[in-house]
Amino acid sequence: MSLRDIPVRTLDDAPTTLAELAGDKALLVVNVASRCGLTPQYTGLVKLQQEYGPRGFTVVGVPCNQFMGQEPGTAEEIREFCSATYGVDFPLLAKTDVNGEARHPLYAELAEAPDADGQAGDIQWNFEKFLVGRDGAVLARFRAATEPQDPAVLAALEAAL
Repeated sequence: MSLRDIPVRTLDDAPTTLAELAGDKALLVVNVASRCGLTPQYTGLVKLQQEYGPRGFTVVGVPCNQFMGQEPGTAEEIREFCSATYGVDFPLLAKTDVNGEARHPLYAELAEAPDADGQAGDIQWNFEKFLVGRDGAVLARFRAATEPQDPAVLAALEAAL
């Protein structure tokens, strides 16, 4: 089974897969949170969506409350915050565990991908990013401190398109 075929749920709690949600687009899967010091990264994610979306790309936000309770809201609160504060227009999934015993199968696969330093394993913080190719392969992993507009992210994205 491809990573793109793993069952996930939308923020509205509807069953789907990344393939159904985004077609054959390249994806940037990002665990997000509304009350994190890195939350302003939403601005860069929206910009990526606007700039690269027409070329066959989409950001997929995955709300997660595992890091100091920084995504405590309901689905409606998350949607309202993202829309009103940052103009988020990319897909958001249901709140998901990215680490631990209840880790979602999507993140069990993503966590196996190494970052630029060759380190794989647990998600370290909110806004960790995974670039997934059209074929479902993880092409790159960027840790939380890497901004969406970082040259390394942009170069990997260009190569994926």
